[in-house]
Amino acid sequence: MKMPGSNAMIFVGVSFSMFLILMTRTSNCVASGNSKIIRSLNVSQTTNKNQTIILTRTGSDNRKNTHSSDHASTSLVNKSTTAKTTVQSTRAPKTTTTASFHTEDLNESIDKHVERRVWDKRVQNEPLELECPPLGLESLRVKDRDLRASSYQRRGLGPHRGRLNIQSGIEDGDIYDGAWCARFKDQKQWLELDARRPTLFTGVILQGRNSIWSWDWVETYKVQLSNDSLAWKPIMNGTVEAVSPLDWVEQCEARWDGSSLFVGCFYSIIIILEYRMCLVLRPHTPPHQPQTGIEAGVLLQDVVLWLAGIPEPKNVYTWEAEKGSKDDLDFRHHNYKEMRKLMKAVNEECPDITRIYSIGKSHMGLKLYVMEISDNPGKHELGEPEFRYVAGMHGNEVLGRELVLNLMQYLCSEYKRGDQRIVQLVKETRIHLLPSMNPDGYEMAYKKGSELSGWALGRYSYEGIDMNHNFADLNSVMWDAMERETDKSKLINHYFPIPEFYLSEEAFVASETRAVINWMKSIPFVLSANLHGGELVVTYPFDMTRDWAPHEHTPTPDDSFFRWLATVYASTNQVMSNPDRRTCHHDDFLRHNNIINGANWHTVPGSMNDFSYLHTNCFEVTVELSCDKFPHASELPVEWENNKESLLVYMEQVHRGIKGLVMDKDSKAGIANAIIKVDDIDHHIRSAAGGDYWRLLNPGEYEVTASAEGYYPVTRSCRVEYHHYPTLCDFHLAKTLKQRLLDILAKGGKLPKSVKQRLHQLRLRRLRSSTQAINRRRAQERRARAFRR
Repeated sequence: MKMPGSNAMIFVGVSFSMFLILMTRTSNCVASGNSKIIRSLNVSQTTNKNQTIILTRTGSDNRKNTHSSDHASTSLVNKSTTAKTTVQSTRAPKTTTTASFHTEDLNESIDKHVERRVWDKRVQNEPLELECPPLGLESLRVKDRDLRASSYQRRGLGPHRGRLNIQSGIEDGDIYDGAWCARFKDQKQWLELDARRPTLFTGVILQGRNSIWSWDWVETYKVQLSNDSLAWKPIMNGTVEAVSPLDWVEQCEARWDGSSLFVGCFYSIIIILEYRMCLVLRPHTPPHQPQTGIEAGVLLQDVVLWLAGIPEPKNVYTWEAEKGSKDDLDFRHHNYKEMRKLMKAVNEECPDITRIYSIGKSHMGLKLYVMEISDNPGKHELGEPEFRYVAGMHGNEVLGRELVLNLMQYLCSEYKRGDQRIVQLVKETRIHLLPSMNPDGYEMAYKKGSELSGWALGRYSYEGIDMNHNFADLNSVMWDAMERETDKSKLINHYFPIPEFYLSEEAFVASETRAVINWMKSIPFVLSANLHGGELVVTYPFDMTRDWAPHEHTPTPDDSFFRWLATVYASTNQVMSNPDRRTCHHDDFLRHNNIINGANWHTVPGSMNDFSYLHTNCFEVTVELSCDKFPHASELPVEWENNKESLLVYMEQVHRGIKGLVMDKDSKAGIANAIIKVDDIDHHIRSAAGGDYWRLLNPGEYEVTASAEGYYPVTRSCRVEYHHYPTLCDFHLAKTLKQRLLDILAKGGKLPKSVKQRLHQLRLRRLRSSTQAINRRRAQERRARAFRR
């Protein structure tokens, strides 16, 4: 691994375990060619109290660079033709509606002004290429049992908490805290990692512990190696002899400015603490070379160490096969330019079922590209539900972006291969995939890379807006109306209007948020999921508590179906469904079967999920995909396998419940904006422009009413079965007499004599009725005056 600012190549020692030593003075780090475990020896005093160190490490079983591919590797076979499943129903002929978003030509180059703003040639735009992937401290591939320490203050500050970007609980005394903290204030404290196999350690990254209550970091440290955790190779101060590349000596010093991560260039993984410390480290380059510490983003609550390592090439032990994926997909991180290339490649492979369009631009001018996948791309087919996946709302939560890109490739290749499940899904569903809602934030995180982007860099838009709190707060509008209105029949429960102040140009609303809202209103989406990262849980609406409590269970009228949607994803996810998995940070979602009401976790005013439910017909959940917000590229194949079935099964839920057409009884024309009401569920939906509707429901018997302005309402019973397709429930509405007359008059026609006579009789009846009511009221008033006398 070559570090910036230095011409020296970094070599590392072979070790089973790693151990870190923290010191106040500079020490030299010596790599040992025969060592297998790292441990601490000398320790000197530090001045910081309550300090903690956190370890994150990097490692892999091979040297293959997962970033080496320059193109989207989608191996696609010949397209097969499969008949589209049809269902019998009395309905109007199938029609299509042209989409309002124009197809994008990705052969066009990126605007030069945008390119200059986003990719400044004076700075590094590509992440630091590390020689080997992380061992897996942040992603939890390294188990708690492999981390040991000389001491710790309490269980919540044990060595198992020494992981990069670990998040502590709300209170400083929580059992889960954001670091490892030694118990004693002396120079004999150490933190050890057992790699469990011969490993070439190539680097380390350390992170400080930074919270409301604590702000600590490491000043200096040293590293040692061992084969058996008993005999340790001591650091040889000032030694630079290189019998072999593995004996290269590095001088290491740790420094931290309180807000950044730093890359280390030494080769072992043992830290010895002086006193109790929460620390961040930065090593020096070899003697007589310039420093190579690299600033890498904002830290939050933790002190962390990251270890890089690869298997020893000459190892004689039989290696356990690494998990991966058999799917031939492009498993790497894609910046904006590479994302365009991949989407273009998929579109060229499957031009008959794909279309690329843009819903708007980011603040910096990057387009928000969407991949549409359907047997009739570019058009809404009558009766076919619309589905969407949205990823990258937080730019540094990158796994969702890569999963959506992988999903594009997978659907294309499997459709051409003739996979009946995928063929049916594509033919019966119009799928929209938005891989990056916040491309500006992603580019910021991407430039730092997987290990250096930190917990928050790239989360917000370029303007500093958290888009997860940036949608119109319709929850408060709904609850305020419920408190003011005494006649509950006058309350609305769906399609809440957006407040005028939110729509104004002065409102602090991100351009990306406005683009997504326009997208939501333009297409009749039925189901969606918002892909995030940093935890392992599926949350469902409402996301906001009613009385602004920090967290409180706040269900929607469709709570049972939302729980089903969340369970579908969580139960088929290979990591979430593992009962023995470790919690990511401090919340144990295993107790809730890995699903939770969003407001019961923490209140989120202005969330996209709540807005989607209250302003449109679309049901939406949030999926937290992994503990690590920015997993290394080497872990992407495993993450794809963890989520592949979940992504497919969740999409298939768009066909659960009832669907149908609301039509004019005489003309058979579809009726737009007809209200679909389900008894005992206080949330209605509306029909689309062509009169088609989709109502997501769990199995059961329902009384459903369809109504529209100018029509008599119709109620019918609809039964939802345990099938993989919806129950058809069409409605034929008859116009009211008043509407018929208005239609005649609108066409310039004359009313028939019989109709005029009937209207005259109705007027007389209303006149007599109103006269009788007036007379009764006057009589009551006379009696009241007489009584008072």
